[in-house]
Amino acid sequence: MEDLFGKALLDYHQSPGKQQLLTWTSLTEEDPVPLAYFFRDYKEMPNIEQKALALSHGKVLDIGCGSGSHSLYLQNEKGFAVTALDSSFGAAKIAKERGVNHVFHQSILDFNKGTFDTLLLMMNGLGVAKDFQGVLPLLQHLKTLLNPEGQILLDSSDLIYLFEEEEQEDWRNAETYYGELEFGIGFKDETEEFPWLYLDFEHLSQAAELAGLNCEKILDGPNYDYLARLTIA
Repeated sequence: MEDLFGKALLDYHQSPGKQQLLTWTSLTEEDPVPLAYFFRDYKEMPNIEQKALALSHGKVLDIGCGSGSHSLYLQNEKGFAVTALDSSFGAAKIAKERGVNHVFHQSILDFNKGTFDTLLLMMNGLGVAKDFQGVLPLLQHLKTLLNPEGQILLDSSDLIYLFEEEEQEDWRNAETYYGELEFGIGFKDETEEFPWLYLDFEHLSQAAELAGLNCEKILDGPNYDYLARLTIA
């Protein structure tokens, strides 16, 4: 893995400016994102993230922590014991340098160090499942990391809105799930693409039930996104 995302974050972390990360998917056009966005504080976070942080409690595992913004808020403002995890070496390095006490550079699917009261997967953290078939194994693994009264807080989006209305029913019934994408990023002269998943709430609920988890929608966002909470059934 090139870890271009980590390289871009490190570039901004070492010399903050107007750097941008170019993003695109197999369904959407190129969209530049200011790298400063990945270093936002609580006041700059969207409502879904603020709500997830408000619902977090106890011993927290921040999965896909990025630069550590969520972890730092929960650790420093809420006083929680937070473990931050990211498969990006650059992201994990920055989270540590910014002051997160416990950081692991590791994939969530390989992580088994203890159990937690809150598992946090923000910014479509569910995408690490890569495709629809990967959702159930991911949820089953996350369940093993939960304390008996623990919770999983995650956000994702229903991408059906990207299709013409007359095509939506066909896409809902298609053999290939419409939320399976190739996600691309570009920084300076480098690019990287990888499989990524956006999952609608109905399919998340079905997978959760198969994994022995209860699933409730907490909040709808403004861009066809939502916040869900999963608990052990």
